[in-house]
Amino acid sequence: MQVTQTYWLEHAWLDTNVEPGVVIEAVGGRIKAVTTGVATPPPGAVVLRGLTLPGLANAHSHAFHRALRGLVQVGSGTFWTWREFMYQVASRLTPDSYHALARAVYAEMALAGVTAVGEFHYVHHAPGGAPYADPNAMGEALVAAAADAGIRITLLDTAYLSSGFGKAPDQHQLRFSDGTADAWAARVSQLKDGELVRIGAAIHSVRAVPADQLSTVAAWAADRGAPLHVHLSEQTAENDACLAAHGCTPTRLLADHGVLGPRTTGVHNTHLTDDDISLLGSTGTGTCMCPTTERDLADGIGPAVALGRAGSPLSLGSDSHAVIDLLEEARAMELNERLRSRTRGHWTAAALLRAATADGHAALGWEDAGSLEAGALADFTTIALDSVRTAGPVPRLGAETAVFAATAADVRHTVVAGRQVVRDGVHTLVPDVASALAETIGALRG
Repeated sequence: MQVTQTYWLEHAWLDTNVEPGVVIEAVGGRIKAVTTGVATPPPGAVVLRGLTLPGLANAHSHAFHRALRGLVQVGSGTFWTWREFMYQVASRLTPDSYHALARAVYAEMALAGVTAVGEFHYVHHAPGGAPYADPNAMGEALVAAAADAGIRITLLDTAYLSSGFGKAPDQHQLRFSDGTADAWAARVSQLKDGELVRIGAAIHSVRAVPADQLSTVAAWAADRGAPLHVHLSEQTAENDACLAAHGCTPTRLLADHGVLGPRTTGVHNTHLTDDDISLLGSTGTGTCMCPTTERDLADGIGPAVALGRAGSPLSLGSDSHAVIDLLEEARAMELNERLRSRTRGHWTAAALLRAATADGHAALGWEDAGSLEAGALADFTTIALDSVRTAGPVPRLGAETAVFAATAADVRHTVVAGRQVVRDGVHTLVPDVASALAETIGALRG
């Protein structure tokens, strides 16, 4: 028997405008009906005061990087020295410890209004590279963690086969590698979709997958209609090395091996040529911007405006989890561009919310999520309009308030598949998320 749940939304963002008094009827995890102009809550309805948005999609996550928060802020360093700290944490993960950490991280995401995460997963094997008895033990741990935290996951199982162009994996990367793309495909084919689970693919980067094996990963995703993600031109050093090895940019290399297309998302896309931008746009390849990580690692500001104009759909991710706040990611994309161009208004609040909701879900293979309309998945989140950050503006400016003033701390409720996962700022499945984070991260640091 399908469960019916009725929610009364004090205010709701319905794609283009904020409506007061909206009733959502959820049946079997989907929205059955949306009724506007309901001034008072119907009997038995769950009341969500504030501004309700479609659930936020965190399109790029490395869950274990959450253990680096604070640690990598000591001193200066570069992306490459940061990576050494990351390898140290990765070396300590087990299926059990990764499940515990990811459960806490995904619960933190739910508290921030995230209803779906794209987990770019590459820690596949035991230290030294030997497979676990279950070769997908680490990926299954992440899937279970998302279920325990009550959110959807697209497991972007990642091919990571080399340490650089023509170089074997180093000692840190042995547990990332399946040896060949064919072996990667055989392993990942054992993973299955579920009600809250999608299995996708990822190419870690052009430096980590030999050019003659890129098409194997792309074909695996194409055969299944699965999303395919790839770190792309995050660092100028990657571009220089690709030019030296192949005489072209990473974007061109991916295009020449059939990787680009509307199911593909390039993550970061920071250091691109005009031809790269045209290639990504003309193929409908998406762009996932991760502004809080890109600024934390001093990567640079990507050409998001040009990419969007060229036809590349924009999504957002918290990546290394320097913070987990999709509202901040949306705000930063606009504000970064203001700093670079010294002009304002590159995206409306509505466009930034679409990047954080519908377009992010589409990049993760959840095309039926990201909107408050009949037939859509019943995933939504409510932002307080009466906090010290959001009080003052009239409700009809709720979208602008959410994007340019609110933070993750203003999330009051999160609903996934019609079930309330966060109620009044408290996670219903992981009651003390802060303690769970402290315990699991402390255990990894030793």
